[in-house]
Amino acid sequence: MHTRRMFGTKMFAALAAIPAVAQQAAPPQAPAAGKGRGPVETPEEYEKHPEGSPIPGQKWKVHDLQRPLPPKVTPGLPILSPASPSDAIVLFDGKDLSQWSGGRGRGGAAPTAPTNKVENGYVEMGPTIATKEKFGDCQLHLEWTTLGEDPTRHGQGRGNSGVTMMGRYEIQVLSGYNNPSYSDGGAGSLYGLYPPMVNPTRPEGEWNSYDVFFEAPQFDGDKVVKPAYVTLIFNGILVHHRVALLGTTSTLPLAKYTPHAPEESLSLQGHTGKVRFRNIWIRRIKGYDTGTEYFHPDPPSTPGGH
Repeated sequence: MHTRRMFGTKMFAALAAIPAVAQQAAPPQAPAAGKGRGPVETPEEYEKHPEGSPIPGQKWKVHDLQRPLPPKVTPGLPILSPASPSDAIVLFDGKDLSQWSGGRGRGGAAPTAPTNKVENGYVEMGPTIATKEKFGDCQLHLEWTTLGEDPTRHGQGRGNSGVTMMGRYEIQVLSGYNNPSYSDGGAGSLYGLYPPMVNPTRPEGEWNSYDVFFEAPQFDGDKVVKPAYVTLIFNGILVHHRVALLGTTSTLPLAKYTPHAPEESLSLQGHTGKVRFRNIWIRRIKGYDTGTEYFHPDPPSTPGGH
């Protein structure tokens, strides 16, 4: 998949022509209890104890508190909410979670049915859910919002979720309008590896959009033949441009590849605070020359009708 040329004038002109959906405020909800990772008990405590492992090829450590925050920008409004194209798989149409599974049962049993609330065209995150179908190279569209919560919650403790490609490579979802956190853990970051180039997050209760162009890694045994690449358009703004991932971003140790199948499930993470998703669709990227029809020009006409 070649994504470098996908962001020219024609693409953005086409995007501009897509009908937009007005921003809808989400009603306030009570704060949800959350836990940090590992021995840390709360997100607030975890904020003070990042992993701190050096990131390969960078001068920063994972969740380095000295790393600059991405500059804030205001995206063009309203945020686009495009309908799915004809070759897309609709993962969530606002009605049900038939394309998703919940967590696994005890003892490695089959995945359970999702229990997340679905109403008014959105799904609200509780437990993590994963697609029944598996994907590799793909184009993914989704929209998300975080809700107004207890203002004493901050950083990773506020509106925390994630879009995890292949169950390993996480694009962070976080309340990010007026809620600073370590830069590689903010909204739009490739978690623990790269902050977004800018922060175009909308206020809590308003909808944001992600358009993800993902290239799956390729392996030859234990060897990485080709890394994963991610391009992300966040609220119509390019924030990652074919960034080569250094390895997993969702499980420790970060920035380390473990060989896996060429297609795996996509998951939406249930973590801390209230997060909602809507309008989720995905397209497999098959590359050039994959059509089945050919051009057969009509024979030239004979002068005089002969």
